[in-house]
Amino acid sequence: MDFIRSREDRDDLYSNVDLTPRPTSESETLLSVAMEIEHANNSGYVHGGTIMRLVDTAAGIAAIKHARRRVVTATMDEMSFLAPVYIGDLLTVRARVNDAHHTSMEISVRVDVERIPSGEKLHVASAHLVYVGLDRDGRPAEVAKVIAVTEEERHRQAEARVRREQRLLRKRALAEALRGGQ
Repeated sequence: MDFIRSREDRDDLYSNVDLTPRPTSESETLLSVAMEIEHANNSGYVHGGTIMRLVDTAAGIAAIKHARRRVVTATMDEMSFLAPVYIGDLLTVRARVNDAHHTSMEISVRVDVERIPSGEKLHVASAHLVYVGLDRDGRPAEVAKVIAVTEEERHRQAEARVRREQRLLRKRALAEALRGGQ
């Protein structure tokens, strides 16, 4: 096996990226981490920032698996915390690409916990993130389209397109407000 020894070697891996559309299932990513004292805040709960970092990590892996190139986090739309996470909980983060456009992808993330030793399982957080594919010079680069195979995947893709339109409308409205305020 060849090892990547330099930045140039790594960049060469991304020269000829396969842009064949891929099913969303190919991007599925699962991380499981036992929550320990180092993850806790001053109140004794797992710090929200710890969960956010794991969400970003899982989403980034899903984006890389889909784009097959370097990616960067562009936005995190919503991060809803639904229940507390405690030291000793087994935290599971699931991520997958919902839709892809020219250079961007939306990834949904679901965070669940299993309370050990009771075995109780809870959905504790959800988020939607947007990643952008990068070329070897760090500029936005084309990514493969998503193939929604199942009815659930088609539903997720349709919702992702609505969220994209909302993001673009918000961006235009903020730009207009900035221009009008000068």
